[in-house]
Amino acid sequence: MLPVLLVAFNRPKETARVIARLREVKPARVYFAVDGAREGRSEETALVDQTQQLAKEFDWDCELRTAFQAKNLGCGLGVSTAISWALTKEESVIVLEDDVLPDPSFFPFCEELLERFKDDDRIFAISGCNYVPNEALVGINSYRFSRIPHVWGWAVWKRSWDTYNFDIRNWKQEVSFSQLRKELGGSWIAALIWTKLFDAVAEKKIDTWDFQLVFAVIRSNSLVATSNVNLIENIGFGKNATHTANSPSYILPTGAIRFPLVHSPVGCDKRSDLWIQRHVFGARLFSVGLLLAKYAVLKLRINHN
Repeated sequence: MLPVLLVAFNRPKETARVIARLREVKPARVYFAVDGAREGRSEETALVDQTQQLAKEFDWDCELRTAFQAKNLGCGLGVSTAISWALTKEESVIVLEDDVLPDPSFFPFCEELLERFKDDDRIFAISGCNYVPNEALVGINSYRFSRIPHVWGWAVWKRSWDTYNFDIRNWKQEVSFSQLRKELGGSWIAALIWTKLFDAVAEKKIDTWDFQLVFAVIRSNSLVATSNVNLIENIGFGKNATHTANSPSYILPTGAIRFPLVHSPVGCDKRSDLWIQRHVFGARLFSVGLLLAKYAVLKLRINHN
């Protein structure tokens, strides 16, 4: 089985559940990365220590490598640094975070597609997370191709990750608005939404790493092979979560994918992507109106200071 990277922080209970799932499939190589505690939070130090101690739970016959940060890197650098670390030693890796509990069929799904597309530069990554309901899907294939990577359980090649940049402050010099709109299926609303998101990341108003991944896929005109069955349960919703306090309405029940896989011809599934843009990222006229109003108020405040 392909190597697995598990990225954790301060949730030992959830991390233990993910490790228990890994014990069922027994990957031969495991990379276990734990971010450091934030300054001034003594109670978090104990939780991080408990999470690090879970290294002893990898008790099957596997090669375990650990990366425990002495200081907190944050949501953005914490995850992206861990992925870069694993991919200095591997050509591809399955990536899980401490709140991501995959169905056992997720692992052979990733393995098969990582092998199938390993030399196909059109394919950037593999995702086992699906939000799109059956009625919005096209055909009966096992997976589709999307412009938008979903990272609750995914896999990536080193060749793809090498194109990733955490710092995207100069993103507009690399992708114009018209190019962005084209890559997003021609939707100017989606292009406007992502412009604002990329700007927020570039200006360090959002501490994350996955919007930069979206940009890397769009910039390279690549696709993500995405399961048409949701293979992932997110077990991290709650008051202690950084970005996922409440479960969104678009989350689908977790299921198992059937084998043999029904393969798809390479090409973006624009219908599904449009559903994602509208229902997950709010690419609707109403949302754009709220977004423009927010920036108009901000501009007025700036002009009056």
